[in-house]
Amino acid sequence: MLTTLNTSYTDTSAADLAWALGREPLPALAVLDLELAGTKMQLRLLGASHQVLLEEERGICSETVACLAGSSTPLPLGVAKRVDDWEYEFAARVEVLSPGSFAGRAQELLALVSDHPHGLAGVFPGSPYAFTALLAQHHEGQVHWRTWHAYPQDGQLVATRTKVGVRVPAAVSAN
Repeated sequence: MLTTLNTSYTDTSAADLAWALGREPLPALAVLDLELAGTKMQLRLLGASHQVLLEEERGICSETVACLAGSSTPLPLGVAKRVDDWEYEFAARVEVLSPGSFAGRAQELLALVSDHPHGLAGVFPGSPYAFTALLAQHHEGQVHWRTWHAYPQDGQLVATRTKVGVRVPAAVSAN
C-alpha cells in the first residue's frame, strides 16, 4: 500500500533516528493491520518514521525507529534480545548514494513495497523520494520485517531488518 503522508519531516537525517523496544503505540499517519500465521502485526508510519507492533498469545513486542524526543538510544548497527518468550534480532545500515543512484533505488523500493500485500509505504511532501517503507513476512516460524527510511537531501537510505521468533527452551538433559 502506498500513501502520501500529510506532514513534514520530523526526522531530517539518518543521524536523527533512534531505536526503542517496548514503547506504547505512538500517533500514526498510516497503519496496515496484518495477521501472519497467527501473529497479529501492525505496521505504522509515524511523522517521525516507523513503529511495528506484534501481538500473539506469548506476548507483545513493539519496535520503534524514529526521531524520539528524549531518547538517548541512537540507531544501533545490531541488537539481539529476549522479549518475553521471543528472540528479537535487529540490524541497521546507512547507505550513502549519488543523486542518480538514490532516485533509482527509491523507485525500486517504492514499487516493491507498494505492490506487496504486506507492504506499507508513505511518501512525504516535497520530494517523491522522501519516504518510509515497511515490508513484513512470516518465514519458518518467525516474523520478519524490513524498513527503509529515505533522506534524498543527503543521499542517505537507512535500511533495517528485524526478525522475531519464539524462543526455543534449552533441552533438559536426562541423567
